[in-house]
Amino acid sequence: MVTRLHSRLRFAPAEVRVETRPDGTTRLSSPQPLRPYERCIGEWLVKRAQQAPERTFLAERQGEGWRKLGYAQALDGARRIGQALLGLGLGPEKPLAILSDNSIDHALLALGAMHAGVPVAPISPAYSLMSKDFAKLKAIFALLEPGLVWADDVKKYAAALTAVGAEATPLARLLDKAPGARIDEAFARVGPDTVAKILFTSGSTGLPKGVINSQRMLVANQQMMAQVWPFLEDRVQTIVDWLPWNHTFGGNFCFNMMLRNGGSFYIDGGKPAPGLIETTARNLKEVSPTLYFNVPRGFDLLLPFLEKDADLRRSFFRDLDMLFYAAAALPQNLWERLEAMAVAEKNGELAMISSWGSTETAPSAAAVHYHIERAGVIGLPNPGCELKLVPAAGKLEVRVRGPNVTPGYFRRDDLTRDAFDEEGFYRIGDAMKFADSAAPWKGLVFDGRVAEDFKLSSGTWVHVGAVRVKLIVAGNPLIQDAVITGHDRDEVGALVFPSPAAKDLAPEALRAKIAAALTSLAAEGGGSTHPTRVIVTADPPSIDANEITDKGYINQRAVLERRAALVEKLHAKTHGPEVITPAG
Repeated sequence: MVTRLHSRLRFAPAEVRVETRPDGTTRLSSPQPLRPYERCIGEWLVKRAQQAPERTFLAERQGEGWRKLGYAQALDGARRIGQALLGLGLGPEKPLAILSDNSIDHALLALGAMHAGVPVAPISPAYSLMSKDFAKLKAIFALLEPGLVWADDVKKYAAALTAVGAEATPLARLLDKAPGARIDEAFARVGPDTVAKILFTSGSTGLPKGVINSQRMLVANQQMMAQVWPFLEDRVQTIVDWLPWNHTFGGNFCFNMMLRNGGSFYIDGGKPAPGLIETTARNLKEVSPTLYFNVPRGFDLLLPFLEKDADLRRSFFRDLDMLFYAAAALPQNLWERLEAMAVAEKNGELAMISSWGSTETAPSAAAVHYHIERAGVIGLPNPGCELKLVPAAGKLEVRVRGPNVTPGYFRRDDLTRDAFDEEGFYRIGDAMKFADSAAPWKGLVFDGRVAEDFKLSSGTWVHVGAVRVKLIVAGNPLIQDAVITGHDRDEVGALVFPSPAAKDLAPEALRAKIAAALTSLAAEGGGSTHPTRVIVTADPPSIDANEITDKGYINQRAVLERRAALVEKLHAKTHGPEVITPAG
């Protein structure tokens, strides 16, 4: 299909420097040098408060309208909170722990802590509100030893606070006194190596790890994005965003992009889940974004609202210049539906692009900054960031080095040592391949997680990423995503997450279509390259339960652990009626 999308946005040239070594290792870097960047993110806040003091920085729902906070107000609140935290004895070894969804108050606390040089640790609400034993929360608190805890709703978090023996401090107490010399002196001492945040990864293979996010990581990463996406500085950007701030995607990529470039961040109280996606649709009907970020599940649930509601569609696309998605996980049918609406609403003038990285890379290590015709491409290395592709088990394992890479894990020197290779490259665990090996400037394509691949009982390797993509394509448009199973078993299986399009079908009709997809895959041969048995699960992958990573990809291990009983049913020798096979 020839794409009908185009964009007038200013992008950096699509260029890459390639160095191939005799052992087959390839190093990739941008020919564009990384330009100087700020000392810390607090400098962004000070600059914007001086340049545009009344401009809306943050907004959140308040009744039928919006509570708005300007840049000058945000700076004043951050300085007040920062001074109060210093007075309570917080510092580099006594972080601030936050138990909260996204909110203006949450943002002020985080900005205030970082302004004072106090690390802030926003903790996933799931560890407090979905857990029965609070094991992960207890482990996090034991590691952090926070000097202060703030919860946006003390009643809601009461059981969690009791479990960790903590008491939440009211925000009013921290905003009580006017800021003075103490916070200004502390802010002057904040430098590139100061720990800004401690973000906890999913812990799918154990307890969560605290990823150190230094000030250097955060400011360098946004400088990288400004250089590959210079259009960010061409207008005042507006986003309507729900992505959780305890994850790097929402808390670093989206939030910091607005702060660095003086944009307006409308906090979306919705989520990609039935009953909450309606809130997102309502917000987008009132506020027209210039940029829009989401994970595939979010687009999948939002699309029916956009397709059915002309007013929502007009509001969404009116000012939209860029749509950002997690490339490797976006099914082509979603791309085509978004493309069709962009053509109808604005003659196709829309950039649909992506980026790639992790919590440890702040998060972007590579980004698309050129025209692409379909989902899957994750772009080229950002200025100042090097990628190393190392041959491993038939794939190219990618490793990362640059000022945006973490110095390590909080109070876990053992994990830090294991995370880096002999040249100082971070072992991210992903695999990549070139979109076109003869034209490396066309970028890289995500090729799955190296650690996710497994062997069948026959000893045959199963490349999970490739199998997953084949299944989604064969089941288009009924399969939103899938988790591949079969480690040490005789056959490859899959847990399938249906798309909204599947809801229009009766259960038997859906089974028949998926059985037909399995039949077509079986006809291609190669027993390790496609599933032979499938279970469709109505329970979507949960971000709060870490089944979706901060990169927008399915967390294979987390899903397999959380749904272990379902996997056993799938691979039972005598399977039940819920298991779909090529024979139907």
